[in-house]
Formats: sequence, structure tokens, C-alpha cells
Amino acid sequence: MLNRIIFWSIHNKLIVAVLTLALIVWGLFSLSKLPIDAVPDITNNQVQVVTTAASSSALDIERFVTFPVEQTMATIPGIEEIRSFSRFGLSVVTIVFTEDTDIYWARQQVQERLSEAKNNIPAGFGEPSMAPLSTGLGEIYQYTLRAKKGYAQQYSPADLRSIQDWVIRRQLLGVKGVADVSGFGGELKTYEIAIDPLLLKAHEITLDEVFTAVSQNNENTGGAYIERHNMTTYIRTEGLVGSLSDIENIQIKHPSAETPVYIRDIAAVKYGAQVRYGALTYNAEGEAVGGIVLMLKGANSSEVISLVKERVAQIERTLPEGVALEVYLDRTNLVNRAIHTVSTNLIEGALIVIFVLVLLLGNLRAGLIVASVIPLAMLFAISLMNVFGVSGNLMSLGALDFGLIVDGAVIIVESTLHLLQHRRSKQLSQVEMNQEVYASASRFSKSAVFGQIIILVVYLPILALVGIEGKMFKPMAQTVIFAILGALILSLTYVPMISSLVLSKKIQVKKTISDRIIEKLKNRYIPALTFVLRKQRWVLTTVVLLFLTSIFLFNQLGAEFIPSLDEGDFAVETRLMTGSGLTKTIETTTKASRILLQKFPEIKQVVGKIGTAEIPTDPMPMEACDLMLILKDKEEWVSADDKEALAAKMQAVLDKELRSVSFGFQ
Repeated sequence: MLNRIIFWSIHNKLIVAVLTLALIVWGLFSLSKLPIDAVPDITNNQVQVVTTAASSSALDIERFVTFPVEQTMATIPGIEEIRSFSRFGLSVVTIVFTEDTDIYWARQQVQERLSEAKNNIPAGFGEPSMAPLSTGLGEIYQYTLRAKKGYAQQYSPADLRSIQDWVIRRQLLGVKGVADVSGFGGELKTYEIAIDPLLLKAHEITLDEVFTAVSQNNENTGGAYIERHNMTTYIRTEGLVGSLSDIENIQIKHPSAETPVYIRDIAAVKYGAQVRYGALTYNAEGEAVGGIVLMLKGANSSEVISLVKERVAQIERTLPEGVALEVYLDRTNLVNRAIHTVSTNLIEGALIVIFVLVLLLGNLRAGLIVASVIPLAMLFAISLMNVFGVSGNLMSLGALDFGLIVDGAVIIVESTLHLLQHRRSKQLSQVEMNQEVYASASRFSKSAVFGQIIILVVYLPILALVGIEGKMFKPMAQTVIFAILGALILSLTYVPMISSLVLSKKIQVKKTISDRIIEKLKNRYIPALTFVLRKQRWVLTTVVLLFLTSIFLFNQLGAEFIPSLDEGDFAVETRLMTGSGLTKTIETTTKASRILLQKFPEIKQVVGKIGTAEIPTDPMPMEACDLMLILKDKEEWVSADDKEALAAKMQAVLDKELRSVSFGFQ
């Protein structure tokens, strides 16, 4: 069968050429659509249920919220585990499903049981809801919103938060691939009715009557319509509260013989802020407002970030005067660094392989034929990656070995050159060339295929991995298998066809550089081989000792699950004493930011993320802060030459200035 494929390819050159061109077009199109990321997303199949109860202790949250939610969700099929997190005012329940469970089906099952969970939670403890369909790698774009210099008095934290929620977030939610936008910091604007207990008692009014009056006087309703003189008049009543005065004029009680009692008679109505569990600081300027764009699970991060940037550019033109939107974390930087590393390694590897091929084959045309298999096999692999949903990242593309890919092509081309050098005729016709290429290729086709199959078998066990290991390493195995399959097909079709066309038909028997290299290697190899065959016991003993030594050394080596990825910035884990208030944490974070900005010119921005965001997918206590240090380009550094030294100096300064705070650089 292999010989038939080779024979058909040699005698149907036009068809093979057209198919090769189609592969190039398909591969380039797939390359433009390939999802690009830094690393594979290893987040398990999970649904989060979040409940916020502003005034409940951690113990009450666990008893009255977390436990009922866990108990209600426990009957859903396909659950691997349920884990929970209870903190003051917050409950987060994470339901992990098996990998073969459709995530949308899982979310539907959770949604159907949320109503039952709500019935089991006492009144006043909040209502559970599902978190957005995102993952641990979903925080792709983070920005701050602050008042420019000279406008600080015009925009309060509540005003900035309102702009974030009602202007920016609303427009970003319409971007393809965005799951949600989580607000961070600022003050969520509320209307407060501060009741005076003495006035409440003097008017003989209960709190329930106040609640009832406010709720009943804050709604619109419809009343059908009336036809008059061939015209229709629609009836509706407007009762929605629109201002503080509307609340003040709500009537609570109107006894038949007494003066009416309004909200203004027993309370002070004013603007307030919802209870906060987090804040955001910018540089040494104090509080600001931020936003975190969460990407939909399975979306193409590069494409989503590009669309978000386009929308942000439009939003910036509509922001009020004096308000600045500034991006401090963009996943594109990490992706670009990872892809740059992969691209550099692939290009350097390809050049080395091509150089060695041309040198050792001793024929420029033959070397280029084999080298051309590399980009074609890559395009084939990228096309299949798109088909099977494998993203291009450090693990998948970084695992490619071009030496393995061209193995079959080397066998076919080298055997052809060897056979041509033993021809008596000095000039071959195209028919004779076809026969020679077929004879050599068919003779060694099984060797070429067998060698490729051995490599494929090595990667097959990786496909059996499950869980986090499977998500991390399966893309690597799949990409290598796709590339080798492409190289195998090309070795049996494209390589024989192009060899019969491109290789010189004029045979010249002369010594080349490669012949001299091989002769020198043989001159050293044959005596060494003879010596080894005579000293078999000594060789075996040496091999065993080397093997045991390697096992010992292997056990001494460190290990990492994934390679270290450097975004070029620092995340400083900041911790105050347990129980510290939010105001204290804000003051400490601002002070730490001021110290770092004053003493280290390498820092471009400092953003402090304190406590929990609006969407608490990563809940932290109020005494905890992630201090994001956005650094300038390394060429502008003056305090240190590398990141380790810079981190050590920053650590020393912070420990000296803020002794009661712990800092950890990441």
C-alpha cells in the first residue's frame, strides 16, 4: 500500500502539487484563527454559587447559607466534589463536575436547584446566584478609573463607581467573549433612610410599617387603556422613586383624625454607600475604582482582548471630562512573551536542523526539500489543532521537535541520493528519474513509516492523562502527533514527488563536505566500537554505574509542574494583622505605594487590590492586598540588573519602613 501511494504521487505530480498548495492555504487560514494563549487553561469543570449577606458573621454564613446550598446541590449527577468558603458577609460554594460533563448543562442543573436553596435560606441572608462562566485564567484585562489632577473634588469614589457600573461595564458586556466585568473599589451608591428611634416611637410607628410604606410607594403599574374619539389613551401610574425628596414625601401613616406622617418626619434621607469588602488604590493617590474583564470559558483570549481594546477606545471618548481610564494589566503582554519564546525556539530549531541537513546530506537541493517539510508539517498540525480545539501556547507549540518531524523525509531523500550516485548513466530523463525515486523511496518507505510510528507510540500514553495533568500535557502530545502525522503523509506523497522534479538529473560522483565529515566520524567510531565489543563486561559495569548515578542525581533535582512565566511585573502579596480594618489596609497600601514610587524609578504604576471584588471569584479578607507593581522596560532600570535583585531591594525597604506588614514578591 505504501508503495502504491509513492507510485501514485510520483506519477500525479500536478494533483499532489495542488493538494500541497491547498494545505498551505488551509494552514495559513487556520493560523489566523488559532486560539493563542500563554499556557493551557487547567481549571476544572466547575460552577460557583455566590451569596452576599452584608451583616452576617462567618459562623452564621456557614450554618444558614453555605450548608443549605451544599445540601441542595449534592444530588446533581456528575459531581466530583463540592467545596465551600464562608467569610463575614460572603459565601462561595464551588461545585466541581467531571470533565465529560457539559458545562452549560451543569449550570442549568445548578440554576434549577437555586430556587430550592433560596427557600432553605432564612430571610435577610441574601440570595444565592451563579458566578459568571469564566475560569482561573479569565481575568484578561484590568484597568483603573480615577479623577485626573485638578478634578479630584468633582468625582467622589461613589461617582467613579457609578461611571464604572453604568457606563463602562454596560458597554464592555456587549463584547464577544466577555463573560462579565467585575467592579473593584469605590463606593456603590445607595439611598439611606436614617431613622430616629425617638421620633419613630413618638409617632407610634413600627419599622415594619416603614418598610411596607417604602416598598409600596416605589413601583409603577399599568391600567390597560381607554378609547376616546378614535384614539387610545394608555393608563399607567408612576411611583418609582427618582430622588431624595421623593423618598422624604412617602407617607407612612394617615390616621383619620391626625396629621399625616411622612418619611421626613421620622428619618433623615441621604446618599450612602453599600457595605464594602474591598477597595482599590492607585499609586500614592489613594483610592480609585477598577474593573476586571472576565473572559468566557473556552474563548480565544487574543481575540477577546483585541475586541475589548477596541471597545475601550470607544468608551474613552465618551467619558466625562476629568476622568481617566488606565490599563494596568493586559494578558496580551504575557501571551506575547510566551509566543515570542516559542517562536524564537521554533525558528532557531528549524535553522539548526536545516543547516545540519544541508551539511550532512551534501546536497543543497536535497537539504531544502527535507527542510520544506518543516513548515508544511507545522501548517498541517495547526490546521488539526483548530479542528480539535487545541490552543497555541507554550506547552503545545513549544514541544515540537523538527528533528523528529523530518526523520521520514531524510530517509526517503538520502536513499534517493545514494541510489543516484551508483547509476552508470550521467544524465537521466524525467521517466528514469521517476523510476529511480520510486525504487529508492519504496525500498525504505517501511523504515520511514516505522520510525515515525515509534515516535507516535511514545506520545500516546499522554493522551490517557486525566484531570489537571491531562489538561496541561494533552495539548503537547496532540500537537506533536499532528505534526508527525503531517510529516508522515508528506514523506510518502510530497517528498517523492518534489524529489523527482527538483533533484539534479545530472549525476556527479565527487567527494563533498558531508563525505569528509562521515569519513572522519567513521575513523573515530570504528576503533571505539571495536574496543567496546572486546570489553563487554567493563562496558556493562560502567553503564549500570552511570544508570544508578543518574537515578541519584535525578532525585536531587527540583521539579516544577509548569514552566515559570514572567510577565515583566511584580505581584506583592501584602498582609496586615488579622482583623485589620479596610481603612487601615487602604492607608498602609497607599503608604507602601508611595515608598516604592519614591525609591524605585523602575516602577511605572502601583495598583493595590484590597479584599474582594464585586464578583468574588477570588475572595480575600480586608487585611489582605495584592500590590501590582507595573515595571518599566528593563533597559530603564537603575536600581538592579535582574528581577531577583530588584525584588530583594524592594523587600528590604518595605520591611524596614512597614514592620508590622508582611510582603511576598511573586
